[in-house]
Amino acid sequence: MKKQKKLWGGRFNQKTHPLFEKFNSSIHIDYILAKYDILGSIAWSESLLECNVLTDEEQHQIQNALHQILQQVCDNPKIMVNSHVEDIHTWIEVQLIKRIGNLGKKLHTGRSRNDQVTTSLKLWCKYIVHDLITYLQKIQYTLILQAEISLKCIMPGYTHLQRAQPITFAFWCLAYVEMFNRDESRLNNLLYRLNVSPLGSGALSGTFCKINREKLALRLGFASSTRNSLDAVSDRDYVVELLSIASMSMMHLSRFSEDFIFFNSGEVNFIELSDFLTSGSSLMPQKKNPDALELIRGKTGSVYGSLISMLVILKGLPLSYNKDLQEDKSILFPAINNWIICLKVAILTIKTVKININACLKSACQGYSNATELTEYLVHKGVTFREAHYIVGKIVLEAIQKKCALEDLNISDFQRYHILFDCDVYEKLNVLNCINSKSSKGGVSFRQMLHHIMQIKKSLHANNI
Repeated sequence: MKKQKKLWGGRFNQKTHPLFEKFNSSIHIDYILAKYDILGSIAWSESLLECNVLTDEEQHQIQNALHQILQQVCDNPKIMVNSHVEDIHTWIEVQLIKRIGNLGKKLHTGRSRNDQVTTSLKLWCKYIVHDLITYLQKIQYTLILQAEISLKCIMPGYTHLQRAQPITFAFWCLAYVEMFNRDESRLNNLLYRLNVSPLGSGALSGTFCKINREKLALRLGFASSTRNSLDAVSDRDYVVELLSIASMSMMHLSRFSEDFIFFNSGEVNFIELSDFLTSGSSLMPQKKNPDALELIRGKTGSVYGSLISMLVILKGLPLSYNKDLQEDKSILFPAINNWIICLKVAILTIKTVKININACLKSACQGYSNATELTEYLVHKGVTFREAHYIVGKIVLEAIQKKCALEDLNISDFQRYHILFDCDVYEKLNVLNCINSKSSKGGVSFRQMLHHIMQIKKSLHANNI
């Protein structure tokens, strides 16, 4: 294919070295922005019409040609990847000139690739953020459905990976609903800062065209336009913020994965993962490995690395635009793709998991996880908490020595430690009572969990999930 003339070639006498051609090119990654660059160009042509740079007929021809190019891109999103152009902006301009001749050369009047690229990237970010919010709502809804199914599945809650207090599998699900709900909230906050258009900033100091930038911003779906062009063309805070939210959410997905890997282990056996999402061993025929969850853990580190890479690029960058910023897309796009695929895999994992209710309950009844309720029993009888805590510690020690559960001790065993122990202590130690005694907001009682589920479902239904 014939090499295209550079958009900036007038200043140069020598041809670009082939090595630098390859090194400088970004078409292999920024082709993803083609749709958004074309939409920006259509909006720009309308603004050029308004300030009399283009006539009605010229703008109409440009817009029609851009719609044709857009259709071409929609039909084959990678059509430009193997072309001999350095970036998507050049490719679109070349295609435009092929269709309408020299008129195509007027479109770039008053515009720079500096404000073009950040506009296109912001539009892409707005689009992908809405997608991400949908996936985060879907994982919340999937967890809610699992919580409803497993509402009364009692299992141990852990601190320091040791059994601590009885909870339910539903309560565990609701904990992750809260995490993903915060991720959704962060994305909604980001949308507010994304909703400012940089188009019309020119290279760094604004444009000589009498563009109505507020009208241009609204035309592109932004709420307003940037107030300082120097900042606008060099701003990549929104990329850092999106990567930061991605990292936070991937951390939640990684913790979810680690919990499920632990629950799925032969030593715990609380759940069984679907064959859809596991693999075997090439040597050991009995193995069923939680590869999907392990990959989520691994990809979390990759997303973290993307955030650090972007921060390092920006750390010492002077104003305004520098070519270093070309790396933003090769960092951002794979990280967001990883986040999306991990959300999809996590949703499928939750949908297809089988819960071993008996193993969960058996484990919850072990490890003296009802010891806190014994302390509360004495406190309600008038014993100070600190004294009650000490007494129950001694009772647990005796139960360990006798190799029995607390509820298997005789009443006389309890009364040796305090006279206020009575036969009603056994009711307090019952695992169901342990669950339902936590009836304040945020507690594990069935009433509180049902209230939490109702609140989240109401919120998700409001968003048509």
